[in-house]
Amino acid sequence: MATLNLCPFNLINVVILFSLLLVPFSAEGWFVSEIKQNDEQDQPYIGVNIDTDVSNLLSPSDLVSFLQLQKITHIRLYDVNPDILKALAHTNIRVIVGVPNNQLIGFGSSNATAITWVRSNIEAYYPGTLIIAISVGDEVLTTLPSTAPLLLPAMESLYNALVASNLHTEIKVSTPHSASVILDPFPPSQAFFNTSMTKYLLPIIQFLSKTQSPLMMNLYPYYIFMENKGLVPLENSLFKPLLPSKEMVDPNTMLHYTNVLDAMIDSSYFSMKYLNVTDVVVLVTETGWPSNGDSKELYATTNNAETYNSNLIKHVLERSGTPFHPEITSSVYIYELFNEDSRSSPASEGNWGLFYGNATSVYLLHVSGSGTFLANDTTNKTYCVATDGVDNRTLQAALDWACGSGRANCSEIQPGQSCYHPKDVPSHASYAFDSYYQKEGKAAGSCDFKGVAMITTTDPSHGSCVFPGSKKVIGNKTEKAEDSTQFSESGATSIKSVIDTNILIKSKFNNFCVLCSTLAVSAILFIPFCVA
Repeated sequence: MATLNLCPFNLINVVILFSLLLVPFSAEGWFVSEIKQNDEQDQPYIGVNIDTDVSNLLSPSDLVSFLQLQKITHIRLYDVNPDILKALAHTNIRVIVGVPNNQLIGFGSSNATAITWVRSNIEAYYPGTLIIAISVGDEVLTTLPSTAPLLLPAMESLYNALVASNLHTEIKVSTPHSASVILDPFPPSQAFFNTSMTKYLLPIIQFLSKTQSPLMMNLYPYYIFMENKGLVPLENSLFKPLLPSKEMVDPNTMLHYTNVLDAMIDSSYFSMKYLNVTDVVVLVTETGWPSNGDSKELYATTNNAETYNSNLIKHVLERSGTPFHPEITSSVYIYELFNEDSRSSPASEGNWGLFYGNATSVYLLHVSGSGTFLANDTTNKTYCVATDGVDNRTLQAALDWACGSGRANCSEIQPGQSCYHPKDVPSHASYAFDSYYQKEGKAAGSCDFKGVAMITTTDPSHGSCVFPGSKKVIGNKTEKAEDSTQFSESGATSIKSVIDTNILIKSKFNNFCVLCSTLAVSAILFIPFCVA
């Protein structure tokens, strides 16, 4: 769950300003990884967490239809939901099922309980429903420390039950941890597991190594930023691009970190390395950003949530790994698919979802052809706009070409016309780019303009200015096209009307277009803190 568990940090441990440490460095000679990621089935993916504390949640069959149309191939459930597991049969959607914390006592004290549970909750659905892992408890060591002695026995009992059913090679057993099990996580090379938990963590990680199961970690850069504003730049937390001189640098390895999540993942690898375990992959079972919050949660906004999750998806599918492990990219599960409107304060607790319970978008991610995840352009529209941060001179040259040789219709950005204001180059360029893009039928390469344009699913129309991608022609009259997929206030529009209008957008490079901005970060800092 997206909960916060902080420990104070010592400012003496803050390592400041490594902006001059720009010499390329490889950690390969310092630590030879035993982790490999070569097989197609091991390629990184993006999944979503699904909790059911939601009003007006879709029926299991509609939920599965929604997942399929959104190209969501991996989900995580916090328990075993028989109706959802039945609906998932023969869909190729892979699922992690969970054992709630309050059930650990039974598994930790009885092998018979584990055997019965596997028969009822795994064998009853597999292989029709592709169950790939069992998450045993959730953040047990930090939220229920009194139950910690039962955790490994419960995991071993479930694994042995899977062995008895000959499913142990297909279904992994692990347990999600909060980030606060790691102390001194920044710089990552200094990270180590909380020594008070080592007596539990060491045998658990050895079990994961023996069974070739992942280390499940719930990692939230949002909490890192919120508890260290002014020390951790927002840009680092949101995966926004940084100049090399603004990157965080680990002084021990000279590795450069451009985002907080990679640093958190590497701190997990270094922590395992200090326990002499080097063959366990990190699986991020929870990460995300809230889209709304109370008066003290000023950075819980739709814009930040959209930016984080859009950039996260792009980062994972680029398969660039982490600075310490460029050869392996951790798969991630976004927290979460739906807003949990039944949750209590703080306000952010119920606002981590990509969608509302009725399948309408909380916000639209800036994706344009991931090919494998979230075809959630529910308006069936895409637009071409100027990329943020491009200098006006370069944009003006592209604008001149679009309105000249490109034969874009630029009449609406002339003085006195509806899109003349705001009177600036980026706004006029965006209109001209979209005119050309729509005129060319959204063809591959028609939204590039030498790298200064990008595709977006967000309608750039404003006020009386209607962009070409939002226009429809009735007779000889042009009007703004209505979004036929919007749910009515009464919620009467069926899920089918939303699902049927989804489209998978293909771009020239079959990749994401992400809004970026020019960044100016004043310092590079490593700050030790603990989160969950």
